[in-house]
Amino acid sequence: MQQYNALFSPNAPQATGARTHPKRLPDGSSHALRKVYIVDDERASRQSLHLLVTALGYRARPFLSGIDFLEEIDSLRPGCVLLDLWMPGLDGIEVLRRMGGRFDVLPVVMLTAHAEVATAVSALKLGASDFLEKPPNQRLLQEAIARAFETIDREQAANQAFTHNARLISSLSTREREVLQGLGAGMSNKVIAAELGLSVRTIEMHRARMMDRLGVKTVADVVALAIGMGIAGKPRS
Repeated sequence: MQQYNALFSPNAPQATGARTHPKRLPDGSSHALRKVYIVDDERASRQSLHLLVTALGYRARPFLSGIDFLEEIDSLRPGCVLLDLWMPGLDGIEVLRRMGGRFDVLPVVMLTAHAEVATAVSALKLGASDFLEKPPNQRLLQEAIARAFETIDREQAANQAFTHNARLISSLSTREREVLQGLGAGMSNKVIAAELGLSVRTIEMHRARMMDRLGVKTVADVVALAIGMGIAGKPRS
């Protein structure tokens, strides 16, 4: 696993803190617009991580404790969290427990100076995406942060697709939506017609209009959309 490779890999020379030119993302923006949250009670560690993160072209924001981080978590924009494991008051494992399943928009890279397999397993089971030794190898940290933002990008793309499809479905007539539900449940035109007390020809007409409004070309696309949106099921007359 990548996490375990990172856990036991020897440390490489650290970054000097010199800024690199921000890398361009597919949408034309730069890494500098992406936030990395550093949660660590040790000042020297926070400063070192801040240098590493900014050298990689990201925008860093430090938190002095897990409590400080959790107090502001609801107002934070999506970003990668670099979370120290051993902190007084509230350790990294407890912070993971209290994050409330936000790992799709706030993926966590756990950091510790005392790497233990059992602790790594616990952190990963609770939702951490990676587990690295402190001080982190620059390359491994860069890769872990990149994976974290890939998670965020996938989630945001999925949310955008869901919103788009929901808007299209809301434009359907009642009958068109019923046909969509039936096709999603694997029903044929004939079965849907029988369920709704309509002719097969009428169902075919509604299906054609429904597919046109949804912008899909095949029944397989219709089925996938209905299942993905959670509306597949037996239509009711």
